[in-house]
Amino acid sequence: MQRRKFLKTAALTAVAASMQTGLLAQNKNMIKNVSPKGKLKLSFRPYDLQLRHVFTIANSSRTTTPVVLTEIEYDGIVGYGEASLPPYLGETQASVVEFLKKVNLEQFSDPFQLEDILGYVDKIAENNTAAKASVDIALHDLLGKMMEQPWHKIWGLDKSKAPSTSFTIGIDALDIVKQKTLESASLYNILKVKLGRNTDKEMIETIRSASDKPIAVDINQGWTDKHLALDMIYWLQERGVVLVEQPMSKHQLDDIAWLTERSPLPIFADESFQRLTDLERLKGAFSGINIKLMKCTGMREAWKILNVARAAGMKVMIGCMTETSCAISAASQLSPAVDWADLDGNLLIKNDLYTGTTIVNGKLTLTDLPGIGIKKNNLS
Repeated sequence: MQRRKFLKTAALTAVAASMQTGLLAQNKNMIKNVSPKGKLKLSFRPYDLQLRHVFTIANSSRTTTPVVLTEIEYDGIVGYGEASLPPYLGETQASVVEFLKKVNLEQFSDPFQLEDILGYVDKIAENNTAAKASVDIALHDLLGKMMEQPWHKIWGLDKSKAPSTSFTIGIDALDIVKQKTLESASLYNILKVKLGRNTDKEMIETIRSASDKPIAVDINQGWTDKHLALDMIYWLQERGVVLVEQPMSKHQLDDIAWLTERSPLPIFADESFQRLTDLERLKGAFSGINIKLMKCTGMREAWKILNVARAAGMKVMIGCMTETSCAISAASQLSPAVDWADLDGNLLIKNDLYTGTTIVNGKLTLTDLPGIGIKKNNLS
């Protein structure tokens, strides 16, 4: 019965989410000087993000993140997109370029056929979610610019309701952790701490010696025993931790469900969750989900996921990889509708090509620029 109820709710909410297609059609009729015989032209190029500090999680470290930047041009208007490719997700610049070479957008003369265009892109090949997101983001940016509206307005969201974003502190030597905490605690309202090694308690105690700000912890599947995990969560709660992200392996779903049922803190899915079709099996196993554009193919599906998750009574976080302000600003368009935001990926790099969503007093601050709300910087 519960499963049927969920499926019914999901179906109804998916219909509601698809109403954006009708909204696009209405806005199209108000646009002047758009040639009905135009062609969508996709271009792309690899780019390497340089990190400000070595970034370490439970099972890896890196100093750079490869991305592929996309542009879709139509009638002189250009939309920008991005595929961010942290190595643990399996996509590479070469695989993204190979996928994008197969994308023929010139067969579409009407960019407002959003469902048809992105449905076509999704069916070109399995997986390749970041590559697909790079097309999705660029197309949304283009359409928003054509309508002269940012997407948070198109979706009917109030940008003043955008939440604070957490700022991530990776696993590091304790003196570096303390230094990063002191640097970030005055700028951000929530700290996000990477855990999952045998130094977890030392990490938290070090941060607590420098700040009393609320903490979200991301375990990145680093814990293995559900009983020890539950003991640790109670210990974390006593030290001002407010949520736990992906405590155990995505293959230990029964153990995570056991943990969620007993946990005093909400448990969010990250590695366990990718696309809309994952929601059914995760309901009851997690308190909420972390939506990432690079994992769900972009803004189109993210909006649908958000609505279905809400109908299913799940909490929602909007997250990111290490990204430029292009993908961060795209994700932030959904942020007024979520419970938590973790959109600090652009703050971790030193060669951002775009300016868009900023952080003011720890809070996500969206621009009123059309599309995804960015402008391009004068960098190579």
